[in-house]
Amino acid sequence: MGGLGRTRLIGIFLIGLAGCAELVVIDGTLVFTSADTGCIGKVATPAAGLEPVADDRLVEIAYGAPGQGKLCTGQAFMVSAPLTVYRVWDSGRPYSEYGNWWTFAAPVAGLEQYRELEAICPEWSAPDRLSVCQIKVGTRIAVGPGQSVQCADGSNYPPAAANQIYIPNDAAKGKMYLEHCAPAVPWPQ
Repeated sequence: MGGLGRTRLIGIFLIGLAGCAELVVIDGTLVFTSADTGCIGKVATPAAGLEPVADDRLVEIAYGAPGQGKLCTGQAFMVSAPLTVYRVWDSGRPYSEYGNWWTFAAPVAGLEQYRELEAICPEWSAPDRLSVCQIKVGTRIAVGPGQSVQCADGSNYPPAAANQIYIPNDAAKGKMYLEHCAPAVPWPQ
């Protein structure tokens, strides 16, 4: 079976698991697509610093079914030049400072607008700090618009056009793909 045939077979398998997404090849890159999940937006990246790569496992980890958050659709990239990223996090949970979810743009909205733009449930975080770092060259990341979220308090956030970045950091295992981090500052200001 050729590469494209295997890719379609993987896509069909993942459709059965996710119920609403398909893994397809676009310009030689494995990408989750969704026709019936209500995803809005598209994968958007900076003009330079990222090279598309085939990493279906990374995209699968970053993908979330409707109501679960994460990415609604996504694509894997290899970082080829230093890229600045931003993360808003909860100082009451200091272990979360270098978590998995980042953005290419500094947050400009207040807390409630930011929750809506990035689909962050209140039970997940009470963001009050902003970190700015660079992703290490050679790191593989997943990028895409956000999935919808159903929160424990009954609030819902629809799919978001804003792109999120999944970085596979795991501080407990010594896997950090960030460098040149500025000291965290209070947020919002």
